[in-house]
Amino acid sequence: MRVVSLVPSLTEALAASVPGALAGATDWCTHPAGLDVVRVGGTKNPKVERIVGLAPDLVLANEEENREPDLAALREAGLEVLVTEVRTVPQAFDELERAMTACGAPGRPRWLDEAEAAWSRLPVPRTRTTAVVPVWRRPWMVLGRDTFAGDVLARLDVDNVYATHSERYPRIALEELREAAPGLVVLPDEPYRFTAADGPEAFEGTPCALVSGRHLTWYGPSLTDAPQVIAEALRAARR
Repeated sequence: MRVVSLVPSLTEALAASVPGALAGATDWCTHPAGLDVVRVGGTKNPKVERIVGLAPDLVLANEEENREPDLAALREAGLEVLVTEVRTVPQAFDELERAMTACGAPGRPRWLDEAEAAWSRLPVPRTRTTAVVPVWRRPWMVLGRDTFAGDVLARLDVDNVYATHSERYPRIALEELREAAPGLVVLPDEPYRFTAADGPEAFEGTPCALVSGRHLTWYGPSLTDAPQVIAEALRAARR
């Protein structure tokens, strides 16, 4: 089985589950460390001809991270494309099992069982709080409705202020974000790399949690540690 992955989360999952199956991955596929495969461009601008040239048995994609015209071009070239949809933690478990099975995993990966177990024994709940969750600035963009990261936070007692917005990643003026008066601002380090020196200064007076984007937005082996890693970052901000 030869597989090209166009999704960093699925790249990490495949490398952990079916060693040797991965023939190509995007430039943004950073895990596992030292991954040595052909790079096929970005998630939004994959090099279709290079992917076709690798002659994979399957291409892994995601309905949010990859563009339909690129996936259509791969199909037109005769390649099979498996497209995942992941907007909740339980859905992530189901889609990961489906994808790994399609890639020839001999059984349900052990890390997937461990991840599911980790999410079944979440930290003792605290008082719930509300949060604004920027994913970009210049312009400011935040988590809106129906997102995987929003579900992750909801399961850790943090309710996204914009969870009912009509858009999934709306652009919201900074002044409006401040006026929303969230209990917390959650700042991941991807896709925009928020840091202690870039982000919190825009929300003076509001606690800001700097969190690992990989643990907040990736669905793969990182799901095993995500409850603890994200919960610790949230607790640190609320002290």
